[in-house]
Amino acid sequence: MAAINAMEKKLAEYKCDTNEAICLKLVRFPEDLEDDSTTFHPEYSHQLFGDDEVAFGYKGLQIQLFCSAGNLTTLLNVKYTSKVTDTIDCVEPDDVESKIREIIPASSCSNTEDFVSLLEKEAKFKPFGTLLHTYSVHNEDAGEDITYQIYKAEMSCPGFQEYHERLQTFLMWFIETASFIDVDDERWDYFLIFEKYNKDGETLFATVGYMTVYNYYVYPDKTRPRVSQMLILPPFQGEGHGAQLLEAIHRYYLTAPKVLDITAEDPSESYIKLRDFVHAKLCQSLPSFSPDRLIQGFSQKMVEEVQEKLKINKKHARRVYEILRLHNTDMSDLEHAKAYRLEIKRRLVGPYKKNQRELAKMRKCLRPEELGNQMSQIDLQTQHEELEKSYQDLVEEYRRVLERLAQA
Repeated sequence: MAAINAMEKKLAEYKCDTNEAICLKLVRFPEDLEDDSTTFHPEYSHQLFGDDEVAFGYKGLQIQLFCSAGNLTTLLNVKYTSKVTDTIDCVEPDDVESKIREIIPASSCSNTEDFVSLLEKEAKFKPFGTLLHTYSVHNEDAGEDITYQIYKAEMSCPGFQEYHERLQTFLMWFIETASFIDVDDERWDYFLIFEKYNKDGETLFATVGYMTVYNYYVYPDKTRPRVSQMLILPPFQGEGHGAQLLEAIHRYYLTAPKVLDITAEDPSESYIKLRDFVHAKLCQSLPSFSPDRLIQGFSQKMVEEVQEKLKINKKHARRVYEILRLHNTDMSDLEHAKAYRLEIKRRLVGPYKKNQRELAKMRKCLRPEELGNQMSQIDLQTQHEELEKSYQDLVEEYRRVLERLAQA
């Protein structure tokens, strides 16, 4: 038994956390290769390395997956300080390189010198598709404004399919349920963000992030664009690029009369927060969302105006109304605060009323001894507490949106 425990302990030394072992990098200059400050790591690696996100068989494992900043030419190197087969017989390590190669293009480099030589071609890389929007973000470190551009690309653009194959690899590391899309389906739209920067007097472009949107058919003659996957690469996160991209998407589809509204597929909490901010920003200047209209309550006019002018559906319009009404409500005034609270709770109470109806049906089917007299009182009290918590949580979410709006 002692020998077995000793062996298990020995083998455990050869387990590596793949989220730490995988080193990602967007390379602009050759010196970036040795600059640890430009390295970032995945949030997820379970799709390749299992739920435990562990690779077995190595000590000091480092999986270098470096990409050129613009064209995303890929370099894969696997390094380690020791391998399990160096000290233990009949135990095979995981083939980590083969696992990585399952999701990266076959044309990826494995030689650093080849990769560095390809960096020289970055000056020839230009964004794909049609320019939709240009904006700037002030960079405190550089002490200057950085220019960014948003493009809409087509799979028919020369070189875009190969570029997209390299780009979509990042999804596996940063979206928990990511999957690759069918690029042969023409109903996909692709939107990309690029940074413009200078190198030796030339203007180059770096990939910042992207979004895929699927155009669903809506009877009889409409479409409903649905955001499928959206990713801002980690070096650019927290700078407002996601909001710029989502707003640009709305403005793009506004010109399409066949588009009914814009939705999202299984949105994450972070995406919902982003959408709340963008929708509130877009809606606050609409006549139907003026302070005097907000105080009158949610209206059909609001629904019609946001759908016509911004391609926002009724459910999201209601959420924007609640956010902007909070902004225009003096919560220190007891009457105004009560009116707002009741307005929100009337919407939230729907599921609780449904539960009450189900309980009423149960009481008809069960004997009194099976369903205590206090059950309704306990359930009702619990539901009141849950309703109040839901309201407070929602108001807190709305306040964060309003804080961001105030800074925009």
